[in-house]
Amino acid sequence: MKQTIAFLIIAFLVLSCNNNNEDVYTAVPETYPAVQVEFGNSLDLNNLANYASQTVPAYITKDNSALNPISNKGATLGRVLFYDKKMSVNNTISCSSCHKQAVAFGDDNIASTGVNGTTGRHSMRLINTRFSTESKFFWDERASSLEIQTTMPIRDHGEMGFSGSNGDLTFNDLITKLSAINYYKELFKFVYGSEEITETKIQFVLAQFIRSIQSFDSKYDVGKASAPNDGVNFNNFTTQENQGKNLFLTPPTFNASGVRTAGGLGCAGCHRAPEFDIDPNSRNNGIIGRIAGVGGIDITNTRAPSLRDLVKIDGTSNGQMMHTGGITTLQTVIGHYGTINIAPGNNNLDPRLMPGGFGQQLNLTATEVNAVIAFLRTLSGTDVYTNTKWANPFN
Repeated sequence: MKQTIAFLIIAFLVLSCNNNNEDVYTAVPETYPAVQVEFGNSLDLNNLANYASQTVPAYITKDNSALNPISNKGATLGRVLFYDKKMSVNNTISCSSCHKQAVAFGDDNIASTGVNGTTGRHSMRLINTRFSTESKFFWDERASSLEIQTTMPIRDHGEMGFSGSNGDLTFNDLITKLSAINYYKELFKFVYGSEEITETKIQFVLAQFIRSIQSFDSKYDVGKASAPNDGVNFNNFTTQENQGKNLFLTPPTFNASGVRTAGGLGCAGCHRAPEFDIDPNSRNNGIIGRIAGVGGIDITNTRAPSLRDLVKIDGTSNGQMMHTGGITTLQTVIGHYGTINIAPGNNNLDPRLMPGGFGQQLNLTATEVNAVIAFLRTLSGTDVYTNTKWANPFN
């Protein structure tokens, strides 16, 4: 009898003290008083939201999470950090200030407001960042991974203020600040088995949360699931939407002067279906301006977010487009690609936009423009805007 009781006690301790980064069964629910006080019913560490095992369509094959797999624990901590304004020096700015769930985790301001001014480029949407071949981040790809990207805004003087320069506090000061907060003591121990906070730990869980933000409940996904390939008409699409899909996917044929004579628009050459991620070899798209009020040209912008949820299903904008935030409608976007002007000093224009050395002239008709717009709207879902597991957990 004593041996049986001892075995049960040991088994309980093993289950309760497992400190790896996987969710484990605990015989008796743990209590997290500081988490309960701060978050109430919006965060239950004994009943975690599903981040790690979400359904991903079989035709989605790109996945850049191999070196940092999503766990329910890690993404939960990442969610708290993502929404916590204490991540800025004056407790006014969080990651979510510039990446808002209501607009597909992008921004509806041209330039996002930081603790010491505004950002130099329009904030990029974060939808489906996991499902991309491109591993670099920011418009100019200055971050070699999503993990590194996550703390660069925190270390930026203008954005969140822990730069260690210009009189700013350092990142170590942020770690000291977070280490004194009781709910972070509980959360880091919950995830890592230790209350110790490091930049690497912050980077890993923020990246897990961001990669968990996915959108595959679109009209396109319904059609794709029952079609043998993208080239056939989707049964659930209108005639206009199928026309737009074909124009998006089909490469154009140009004459010697760069004028389209046949074919489609060739959008998929850079924005690759079915993930609609950016081709890592892409160069800039001909927009080399900067945010209003900032001089000079900006030719190093070669990344782009997925085209999924570029707008909502009804066509409502999810914020301004391009790194300048200077385009507000899909019609203007398509018009830009319809007539590419090679600006002086732009030696980094994508060669696919200058056939024969000329800026492409697609000679688009109104019917074609409207069809492509109709197709782009089929790439949008609804869940990502309202799902509470990606929402602000703070009361």
